[in-house]
Amino acid sequence: MLKRLIFNTILATLTLSTPSLALPLSPGDRVKVTIPEGEEFSGIFEVNLEGNLEIPYLNPLPVVGLEPEQVEENLNTALIDGAFFQPSFLRVSLRVVQWAPVEVFVSGATFLPGRVFINEPSPAEKTQPPVPVAGQYPPNRYMGAAIRDAGGVKPNADIKNIQLIRNGETRIVDFSGVFTGEPFVDVPLIAGDRIIVPDSGKMHNELVRSSQITPSGVKVFLSNLTVPATGNAVSGIGRDATSFPYGSRFSHAVTAANCVGGTRGTNAERKAILVTTEQLTGKTTYLQRHVNDLLTNSTNDANNPFLQANDIVACYDSRVVQVRDVIQTILSPIPILRDLFR
Repeated sequence: MLKRLIFNTILATLTLSTPSLALPLSPGDRVKVTIPEGEEFSGIFEVNLEGNLEIPYLNPLPVVGLEPEQVEENLNTALIDGAFFQPSFLRVSLRVVQWAPVEVFVSGATFLPGRVFINEPSPAEKTQPPVPVAGQYPPNRYMGAAIRDAGGVKPNADIKNIQLIRNGETRIVDFSGVFTGEPFVDVPLIAGDRIIVPDSGKMHNELVRSSQITPSGVKVFLSNLTVPATGNAVSGIGRDATSFPYGSRFSHAVTAANCVGGTRGTNAERKAILVTTEQLTGKTTYLQRHVNDLLTNSTNDANNPFLQANDIVACYDSRVVQVRDVIQTILSPIPILRDLFR
């Protein structure tokens, strides 16, 4: 008996400490109310901008931030208190039939902080009539989706202490399980929620890979217009060579641009320049490295940084090739002059 009592106490404690995974209601959500022998109170109702359900003969019922089960209980109480039903005869069923898009705000260590809309229907869904199926599950009404739509977390983010602010109250959420595989709670959101991703003050290389809360890839602009290649098409620079998985480095872009290889005497000392523009501030920085040094010291973050969206990578020939071209110009200037006066 004592063991059973202890077990029940532990189970109750775990139940209370485990966050609920049910989604709270938000403006625009639609619910279906079914009351046997209460057709005038039954139907499909939408949560209005004030956060209430407008049900005939009842005062506006506040529902924003409440889970459907709690709203069902509140509606049951309102009908009994209004003397519309006897408690023993009333049966209320409330089910969500459509989850609306919600507006939330994301700031801090993300690539594109600001206002984001999550759970928006796809273009195909917008053209189809709504089908009120009870029990819809909106995977894009969660915190992880909002962070991803804000560009994903930066490598300096503190993902163990992400803040969710709702109605003036702050909750700390640990998202480290996204990268470790450990279970974590992805919190459902309502309109007006605010998410703050703290800056840890240092670089975390383990965050620089595709995940639920990081970018899936980066688009980079490449150029290799000098010898040995006379054009990007000849260099084999196409769409696949400029779209890289998130976590790729400077050396990957240089290799994709075919700046590597060939005759070692002329190509080993080729130079590559990486130009990065900060998306929020517009500040531009550049890094220049010899191709051979870049590849042989590729694990150094300062020497071989991770690529960011819209980076520019350009390759230049070595001094050997430049000297060779100068000598060719001196020895045979006529073709050069002819090209200039065309």
